[in-house]
Amino acid sequence: MIPFRFLHAADLHLDSRFAGLAHLPAAVRSYLRESTFAALGRLICLAIKENVDFVVISGDIYDVSDASLQGQLRFQEALKELGEQGIPVFLIHGNHDPLDGPRLVAEMPEHVTVFGGDAPGYATAHRRRDGQEVAIVSGISYPTAKVTANTAVTFSRKPGSELFHIALLHGNVDGDLQHETYSPCSRKDLIGQGFDYWALGHIHKRSILYEKPYIVYPGNIQGRSVKETGPKGCYVVDVRENGEAALQFHELDIVRWQVTELSIDGMEHEAQWVEAVERRIEDIREADPHLMTVVRFRLTGRGNVHRLLAEKGAAADLLSELQRREALRAERKEYPGLVWTEGFAVESGLAVDRSRLLQEDSFLGEMLRLAEKGEGEGSREELEDIISSAIAPLMENRELRRLLSQVSEEEKLDWLRGAAELGITLLSGLEGAGEAEGGFRDKPDGGRYDED
Repeated sequence: MIPFRFLHAADLHLDSRFAGLAHLPAAVRSYLRESTFAALGRLICLAIKENVDFVVISGDIYDVSDASLQGQLRFQEALKELGEQGIPVFLIHGNHDPLDGPRLVAEMPEHVTVFGGDAPGYATAHRRRDGQEVAIVSGISYPTAKVTANTAVTFSRKPGSELFHIALLHGNVDGDLQHETYSPCSRKDLIGQGFDYWALGHIHKRSILYEKPYIVYPGNIQGRSVKETGPKGCYVVDVRENGEAALQFHELDIVRWQVTELSIDGMEHEAQWVEAVERRIEDIREADPHLMTVVRFRLTGRGNVHRLLAEKGAAADLLSELQRREALRAERKEYPGLVWTEGFAVESGLAVDRSRLLQEDSFLGEMLRLAEKGEGEGSREELEDIISSAIAPLMENRELRRLLSQVSEEEKLDWLRGAAELGITLLSGLEGAGEAEGGFRDKPDGGRYDED
């Protein structure tokens, strides 16, 4: 087999509208709106720098079916730049940018292959430096926004070809609950189709589901909310003479989202908490000085400072001040190193003597002992018994039963911990308990930044 290199990207979501940004300062909002285009620019530079033979894009190039004119023109400009470097592009459309969406009527350049929506098509990829055939690329686009059939089983290798086979699919493998179940399929479906590499799109979390053959989600190229944390980018794939593939992830994002936990354990005064928050922000700034970071704080633990957070509005006051400081940086165009605090999720409580409560002959004491039993070493069976008993009424509903069957052990532990903490708050008789903000908020005014 002739060795070659290609770039696999997906979910560009160009010109993402970042719904709910109206409250942000104009300079911050503008930088966020530009971030998907900046990530695309970095993708093009990477393809050229890495001297790839071709690029594959597995759907959701645009954020909405009626893609903005700016988004379309910027993408055409990117394709032109790749064409000038002799780099072909193979792409499909997904649920956000289906084929029937209104767009500019313009023919794609010769170096760009767009697969149709009727059945998986075939195209031959060549090595740039000598024009030798190196791979068969197959793909299918979404004709409309909602494709609920298992399109993976319609793929097949090109008859008679021994070349490396790459399949482009925009779909939900093994029922990821965080995304719509469009083009649903299983790993077993993909493994059985005879392809060497499944270039997937739709799930925004980077993951390699399988290695022989490779089944790969590169994730999106730019995070767009606190639901999309961590580095975002694409894979550069080297296919060797023996047909084995080696993957290298490359970061493309210029704005990174994160959720960070800050415990108030032992904090007695507001100044201690403010200092801890400010120190954490500077740590984030120092860790990623080349990025703008958007951070949400999860305030956990127990301490007397909780009363200020829950009753006195200290969290809201500090949030306003932190955002004011970073807005000044944005006005000076100091985006690299800017740390925008998106909000505080107050999940903390007042200080209690947990060891004393564990010894109490009371409902609360019994509940805490039960929770500790579920968290102890070798307690998998106890955890299952506790959770199964608690959710038994829900299991009577078929859809809920399907969803609950996919909950991980760690998530179940989180439920147990949360129930124990809520029990302490509600049953311990602490004055003011339960008045703190609970759970995550997508932004301070209660709206959402974005949806997939």
